[in-house]
Amino acid sequence: METDERHRLIAAIVRARRTVGVAELASETGVSEVTVRRDLGVLEERGVLRRRHGGAESLLGRGEDPGFGQRRIENAEGKARVAAAAAALIQDGESLILDSGTTAVELARGLAGRRATVMPLSLQAATALADAAGIELVLPGGSIRRGEQAFAGPTAEAGVRALRVDTAVVVPCGLTLADGLTAYDLADASIKRAAAEVAARTIVLCDEGKWGRVALARVGALGMASVLVTDHACTPEETEYLTTHGIEVVTA
Repeated sequence: METDERHRLIAAIVRARRTVGVAELASETGVSEVTVRRDLGVLEERGVLRRRHGGAESLLGRGEDPGFGQRRIENAEGKARVAAAAAALIQDGESLILDSGTTAVELARGLAGRRATVMPLSLQAATALADAAGIELVLPGGSIRRGEQAFAGPTAEAGVRALRVDTAVVVPCGLTLADGLTAYDLADASIKRAAAEVAARTIVLCDEGKWGRVALARVGALGMASVLVTDHACTPEETEYLTTHGIEVVTA
């Protein structure tokens, strides 16, 4: 088993069981306890889990935001497909606001070499686009949320609301038909909502792992999306809802 694959497996086990011992992880991954302890150290540094005596515990067990590090390894292949499908929807010459989050960073990388004006809402996305030919960057300002490295606060939101753009790319932390789009942080929800309000169309990116998940802060109803890009296989009920609300679905 490759190291990255083992890290994903360990993260999934810890998240599902909340508290797991080193010996149990060693048995399930087929490596030594020394290797597992080293893996746990790496995953803790990435914000995926918290080490404890004799094992590890999930951050999600306490209702915490799973963090950028955890989300980066969740459904990585699906997020890459969603980002690639979204990149194909962006036309040269467009102006867009690009949300924070792991899928948004993948999309930022996919926009390299394109011609567009982009306001990225995270330092990771800004860095991915900083030297990209054809990309004009506009930064929102404000404070930075640690870990996520996302722009936040009233200054950042004012920067967003000062624009009128072709497209807002919004990446929620959770999505259900009943609760719509949700985020883990109230300020994050507010800036996502602002981005959608100043855009002619809103593209929502939602990988399989976010379907059925409800986070703390409501961004808005799913009907705020013009286009939904996902790797999720919609149920008949979901398909009917999306069709009724005129939401175009792009399956990645």
